[in-house]
Order: sequence, then structure tokens, then C-alpha cells
Amino acid sequence: MSRTWVLVASGPDRSGIVARVSGFLAERDCNVVHSQQHGDPSTGTFFMRVVLQPPDLVVDVGELSSDFHKVREELSLSARFFDLAHRPRVLVLGSREGHCLNDLLFRARTNALKADIVGVVSNHRTLEQEVGWHGIPYHHLPIIDGDKAAQEGRIWDVVQETRADLVVLARYMQILSDDLCTKLAGRCINIHHSFLPGFKGARPYHQAFARGVKLIGATAHYVTADLDEGPIIEQAVERVDHAQMPRDLAAVGRDTERSVLSRAVKWHLEHRVLLNGHRTVVFR
Repeated sequence: MSRTWVLVASGPDRSGIVARVSGFLAERDCNVVHSQQHGDPSTGTFFMRVVLQPPDLVVDVGELSSDFHKVREELSLSARFFDLAHRPRVLVLGSREGHCLNDLLFRARTNALKADIVGVVSNHRTLEQEVGWHGIPYHHLPIIDGDKAAQEGRIWDVVQETRADLVVLARYMQILSDDLCTKLAGRCINIHHSFLPGFKGARPYHQAFARGVKLIGATAHYVTADLDEGPIIEQAVERVDHAQMPRDLAAVGRDTERSVLSRAVKWHLEHRVLLNGHRTVVFR
């Protein structure tokens, strides 16, 4: 069975990048299966994702990455190689609502999401039984006596103990501190219950109903210290009408949130998302 690796790279846009990278891979008998590029004229940055099959004589990703050092320096590229056979480790944070969490658990269990969910952290016990059915560790970490810093310290301990590659906030209804956001920079994804910018705060679907909205949306983005302002990975909207009550809007919203979050997580794990300042480049 052929091994499949991925190269993702970004750097100052200039002529000859594709030719140089392709030449490097050809010299080492790597078969390029798929290649995508994007040059952003607003920032002058070039982005690239290459799916390749290495020859048998190249033992591992580290060897090819080491050989690529000269190309990195020559083109001022930030570049990494990944082995798609590696299953990333995902830690999920949730509260009471289980639709996004259950969707991720199902996708991981059926291999639609090629990752290992190594644990679920929650400030409530609501979802403990269903998580336990999947045989996944459940960490009940409530905020005791208002000491949120202590609770976040325990969350960070779980992140380290599980060696999580990615943290997913699956409707986790607590705002992360600036410190934890910094520690998780670039590897923490949140799902927001609107097509940002939108209705913020409590009871968003009731706010939407009161305003007579015609679209229900959801946004998946990387978590930053700026609340709900992190780089957006994926968004979607669904049309609604005057006949739908808040409970109906919430049902539409739950379905939209599940699909948007699962796509964002999948694309991140497949190394399709590259940060571009406050924005992202997503090679679908």
C-alpha cells in the first residue's frame, strides 16, 4: 500500500516556487498526486499544499523534511511535511448541548474523521454517559467557587497528558482566558452559533426570531484572545421563514453547527487550512 504524505508551505510570493518545489520532489522520485496553490495579492504571500507518494528508499517524513531545508532557505518558506497515516489526537470540550460532540464522536468512530478522540472535558456531567458508551475518557472539570483559573489549569493538564494535537470547543459555553488561548494558538477550533458577525450572547435564536431573520448560520474559527474574532475556517447558512418558531430555528442551527464544525475539523486535520494573518487559506 502506497504511503501518502502532505507538504504545506507558505512564504513571500515570487516566480519559480512551484517549479522549484516540484523539481525537488521529482529529484527524489516522489509522485505528486495532487497540488494546490494560491497567491494572495493583498499580502504578497504564496500558499501551497502538495499530496505526494514518497519512494520506498525515503524512510520517513523527517528525512524528506530535512532534505527540504535548502529549498526553505532559498525561497524563505515556512514548510512542513505530514504523514497522512498518522491519526491526530483530538480533545473535545463541551458543556450541556451534545449535538456537535455526538457528531464528532460518530465520525471518528466510523473513520469519516481520521482522528482519535482522546478525551472529552466538560464543566457539566450531562454528556458523561454517552461519551462513556464510546469508551472515551470523560473529564468533569467544573468551576469551583468561581476559580476559573484553577479549572483552566486542569484543562491544560489534560491537554498535555493526552498529547492532544487539536482542541475542539463543541459548544463549550465558557470563554477561554487569554493565557489558554495563547497556549492553544493555531490548534483550537470553536463553533459559533451565527454567521459572524451576528447575534452574540445568550438566547441567540430568540434574538434572531425577534428580528425576523431569514437566514440561520454557523461559523467555525480558530480561537484567539479576541472573543469570536479568530480566523474563520468555514461558514454556512440555511434559509428560514416567518412560520418557524425559536425552537425550529434552534433545530436548523444545530444541524448547521454540526456540519460546519465537522468540515472545519476535518480540513484542519488533513492540513488543508493555512493561516494568512487574520484570515485563512483553505485548500478543499
